[in-house]
Amino acid sequence: MQHFLGTDDLTKPQIQALLDDARALKAAPQNDRLRGKRCALLFFNPSLRTRTSFQIGIADLGGTSVVLDAAGTWPIEVTPGAIMDGEAEEHVAEAARVLSTYVDLIAIRAFPKFQDWSVEREDAMLHGFVKHATVPVINMETIVHPCQELAMLLALQERHGSLEGKKLCLTWTYHPKPLNTAVANSALLAATKMGMDVTLLCPSSDYILDDKFMEAGRRFAEAEGQGLRVTHDIAEAYSGADAVYAKSWGRLDQIGLPMEQRLTPDEFRRFRVDEEKMALTNSATFSHCLPMRRNVKVTDAVADSEQSLIIQEAENRLHVQKAVLSALIGS
Repeated sequence: MQHFLGTDDLTKPQIQALLDDARALKAAPQNDRLRGKRCALLFFNPSLRTRTSFQIGIADLGGTSVVLDAAGTWPIEVTPGAIMDGEAEEHVAEAARVLSTYVDLIAIRAFPKFQDWSVEREDAMLHGFVKHATVPVINMETIVHPCQELAMLLALQERHGSLEGKKLCLTWTYHPKPLNTAVANSALLAATKMGMDVTLLCPSSDYILDDKFMEAGRRFAEAEGQGLRVTHDIAEAYSGADAVYAKSWGRLDQIGLPMEQRLTPDEFRRFRVDEEKMALTNSATFSHCLPMRRNVKVTDAVADSEQSLIIQEAENRLHVQKAVLSALIGS
């Protein structure tokens, strides 16, 4: 594994090896795997769990980290051949190569700006660093969030054991503003790759995820002898589910419009995860990537139930990321 950019280009055994190592690191958190190693954590967007868990994880493994808060203060050009007469003072061609002379690994958190999805779906910042860096690169969240979904998989395995054939309801849930599709994209890829039977629930066809993720999910599900289906029927999606994973995201066809035209219709509040919906499941577990608006996205009763994995999954970010770091630069 040269870089860690997503789960779609990893094999099922590679993913399971990372989860197994994460489980071992959870039992014995500290060692010297990264002794003498230096990591740059480059944040173009704010963070709570990602920043904290990466810094602590690197320290637990004996390495050192430097955090670069680039949001709003360090615009970087990523277009090849750009005439840089605008806001950006530096090109990724120099930034990635210079950082590579200082550190042993570069991690990137750079959300799309939601201006032009046809451009942003190419994930130019991440791939610009991959192209020009001479050290491994980790995706801390761009248009996918693979670290979060390794944490999801680990939490699900800890509760359910084998995930083969387990039914996952990946449900859109209400939020007043349109959010990034990254977590939903990654959840779809990771769950189908690991053999889960996945139902994507969303309010209408306008909310279906990008074709490249849907097609990959169908391919992974077929390879595992499982299914990936889309429904807009709440009862159908929840019925018999073994796990419910909730996330809100915006419509791709509205990217670039003024925010007042992209606000979520109040009628979709009915997609909030609540006790009535969970009662339709097979005593399903519930999780969400956090942050999570209580009693907007999910009721307190569900979030605080014994079936809730939200804190367990969030903790697992630390352990799975240590496994990824170990696989890339650990001794």
